[in-house]
Amino acid sequence: LIESESDLKILRRIASDGRFLAQANEWGAVRLLSEAGVPFVAGPTLNVYNSETLAVLAGLGAQRWLPPVEMSRAALASLLEDAPAGMETEVFAYGRLPLAYSARCFTARHYNLPKDDCQFRCLDHPDGLSLSTREGAPFLTLNGIQTQSAGVYSLIGELPALRELGIASLRLSPQSRHMGRVVEAFQAALAGETGAGEKLARVM
Repeated sequence: LIESESDLKILRRIASDGRFLAQANEWGAVRLLSEAGVPFVAGPTLNVYNSETLAVLAGLGAQRWLPPVEMSRAALASLLEDAPAGMETEVFAYGRLPLAYSARCFTARHYNLPKDDCQFRCLDHPDGLSLSTREGAPFLTLNGIQTQSAGVYSLIGELPALRELGIASLRLSPQSRHMGRVVEAFQAALAGETGAGEKLARVM
């Protein structure tokens, strides 16, 4: 969320850098990257729900896109039938689902600190702050400006279906523990090894 001139300066610097493929998560970033003639990734928060919007992004320079995390397989399959040629699709395949974003930092707020002087208290909670219901059941995770799912989401058992859809790449959201084993499990599943899902379940 662009809140200040300093944020905008950072965004302009990223858009004009050109050394790395940037991900645009709001339409101001799309405009700056397009004007700079820089190819980019269209992030899931652009809320692309139809092929017409995807075609607009392709025309502006997007090379790859991520569907919103709530998009169903059926909706994605339908959209991909009319996807622009050459547009790669990446899917969020592991991690706590990012559900909402805020201008405020929830971690700073938890410690009654201003966002601009937060003392980096998030380092004390590498996987975020757990939020439970009154009955004690896991409900959400608060991680900086993100509201995330309480549980860890995994598509390791859906890789054959994702291949059939033509998905080009998978996004694994880093966790503080056992991430190397998570990557190994997905590599094994992609290579067709049996039992990869069970191995992952043991580290989740």
